[in-house]
Amino acid sequence: MTNTLNDNLFGAAMLIYLVATALYVTFLVSKNRSVGTGATLVALVGWLVNTAAIGVRWLEKVKMDAVLSEGERFIKWLPPLSNMYESMVFFAWSIMLIYLIFEYLYGYKAIGAFVAPLGFLGIAVVSFAPNISSEIQPLVPALQSNWLTSHVLTCFFGYAAFALSFAISLMYLFRKKTEDKSAGKEQSLLPPAKVLDEMSYKAVAVGFPLLTLGILTGAAWANYAWGTYWSWDPKETWSLITWFVYAAYLHARFTAGWKGNRLAWLSVVGFGSVIFTYWGVNFILSGLHSYG
Repeated sequence: MTNTLNDNLFGAAMLIYLVATALYVTFLVSKNRSVGTGATLVALVGWLVNTAAIGVRWLEKVKMDAVLSEGERFIKWLPPLSNMYESMVFFAWSIMLIYLIFEYLYGYKAIGAFVAPLGFLGIAVVSFAPNISSEIQPLVPALQSNWLTSHVLTCFFGYAAFALSFAISLMYLFRKKTEDKSAGKEQSLLPPAKVLDEMSYKAVAVGFPLLTLGILTGAAWANYAWGTYWSWDPKETWSLITWFVYAAYLHARFTAGWKGNRLAWLSVVGFGSVIFTYWGVNFILSGLHSYG
């Protein structure tokens, strides 16, 4: 089942995120407060449109599953997170939500120049990929569980926080590179390196417990669905690898006193692991979690 309104709203959100990216980049260069305020407002509008698109898709799935037995009626209220298209547009939504909260709390709008493109790409990739369909389909039996909400939401909010840390780490590495070359104009375009290092850590500190909770709820769901808490399925294995990378990040910061470049690169590696856990399992490896 296709939904023109749903597709149009996601398309609009994608374009608005692109406009927000352009405004954030303009603010990064000009430091014009009005441009910065406009960038935030446009990003917020994009997130609201993204929210509306998810809501419309959710309502369509509810209508699709309207005729169910008494014991299955909970299924129709499960959020639209059952395939690659739905999860990616939700990933974009999550990234922008986490970013807007961080911008509100810390006020560094320049970070939006590196984060807003991730929101745009999250929708663009699945909108134009030839092998990913936006068609609304009923939940497959394996996903018909209330565990879907708790497991997927915690994982994706964790992934979104890691995406924010990744973007900030890229900013940090670029900032340090310009600092090493000169003390000229370039370095003033970005927030101080110390601030970027601290914000990248805070994003990981948010994402790590969420990923931990996602793995735990996933194990509980696996036991309910397949009779075992852990089966070393590729998705489970790579989720654990990702968990260890970020556990190493936090351990290195707290115990070994790592800061700066080494942690920034570890954040980049960690997000690479996130992407492989998310995409690689679906399209390169095969397993129980391949629902792309």
